[in-house]
Amino acid sequence: MDVIDRRLNPTGKSLPNRQRFLRRARKVIREAVREASADRSIRETGEGGVIVIPTGGIDEPRFRLGAKGSHERVLPGNREFVEGDRLPRPQGGGLGEGEGPGAGRGGGGEDDFQIALSASEFLDFFLEDLELPDLERRKLSKTETAGMRRVGFTTTGSPMNLAVTRTMRNALSRRIALRRPKFDEISVAESALEEAGDPEARSRLDTELAALKQRSRAIPYIDPIDLRFRRLEPAPRPIAQAVVFCLMDVSGSMSQHMKDIAKRFFMLLYVFLTKRYKHVEVVFIRHTDEAKEVDEDTFFHSRETGGTRVSTALSEMLRIVEDRYPRADWNIYVAQASDGDNEPGDNAMAAALMQERIMPISQYVAYLEVDEPHRHGMARSSLWRTYESLKSPAPAMRRVTSRQEIYPVFRELFKRRLAESEPA
Repeated sequence: MDVIDRRLNPTGKSLPNRQRFLRRARKVIREAVREASADRSIRETGEGGVIVIPTGGIDEPRFRLGAKGSHERVLPGNREFVEGDRLPRPQGGGLGEGEGPGAGRGGGGEDDFQIALSASEFLDFFLEDLELPDLERRKLSKTETAGMRRVGFTTTGSPMNLAVTRTMRNALSRRIALRRPKFDEISVAESALEEAGDPEARSRLDTELAALKQRSRAIPYIDPIDLRFRRLEPAPRPIAQAVVFCLMDVSGSMSQHMKDIAKRFFMLLYVFLTKRYKHVEVVFIRHTDEAKEVDEDTFFHSRETGGTRVSTALSEMLRIVEDRYPRADWNIYVAQASDGDNEPGDNAMAAALMQERIMPISQYVAYLEVDEPHRHGMARSSLWRTYESLKSPAPAMRRVTSRQEIYPVFRELFKRRLAESEPA
């Protein structure tokens, strides 16, 4: 039975046609989604919407018969030219009677193409090729039923699970055991019967041929007892669980512009984690000269401010790890955003906590330093220099001064790394 999907999308085309278009124009749409994400507000990050792509990116391939050999054409109305003449170039460039490329009758064109993406489609393009680096399987004693695995063969099942090779092997074994005549034996007997001239020999050969055909019909080529189907059953898979600590500086030195950049970065991270991973917990920590764990709404919308001590956030994270996330069971990730201003006497404490306690237990640590646009290219902050002086491994550090830079930097920090055995 064939099932035809006739659901319509907003443009009136069928869903399969839309999916084929998205696959064909995937590269162009992905770039358009990345550009559109830079102008979105924090709350609009995970929403769909209309994406504008250039018309040149949606051209469909066509087969066209190429011109070969020499051709002669008769053009009516010619009173000036004969064979061999060179035709002069038209005056005015052929753009019409007006001035400029869009004037007159010859300046037609096409607008950019627009396509409406659902929230799910937008996020699929938005989060493509991103992953948590070095995610390992821990706490293998905790399992969940997810997916199927092959566990041998059975004599009944769905036709789509038919094991053809095993079925044909069983059929061949049965035919050999029962001595079923081969097609070649029947062909040889038929040829011998045609060549025989002696009536007695013909009668004997005819009897033998009839016995071969009867035996061939009695022993089928494939019998129901030969059928084997692949047997599948639910497979328990180990959980690769992770926790991501989001540390954000909300001190008085962080301007509204800086806080907006930091919030956008963490919103990207939050959408990425909740969309891509099932067993990932997110812990939000805000800090001034004091740090505390908060919920998602408080993390993104609270107006609390104060002085700056980075070590308080690192200490709060370590306390939570000891209480709830043992290293043996969890993959630990850290994402920190700050303007880099810190109490001078606190940098040594922050460096010690990061080098001696956080880096050894973490799979990956990312530090994002935010700043004002007019300070682009200026000297790095004291916290940047502190982290930069750490021994390997050190945090992955990036600097952002405008919201247009957030998405490229985010992709750079969390892009999928190829394994050593994979081709580049």
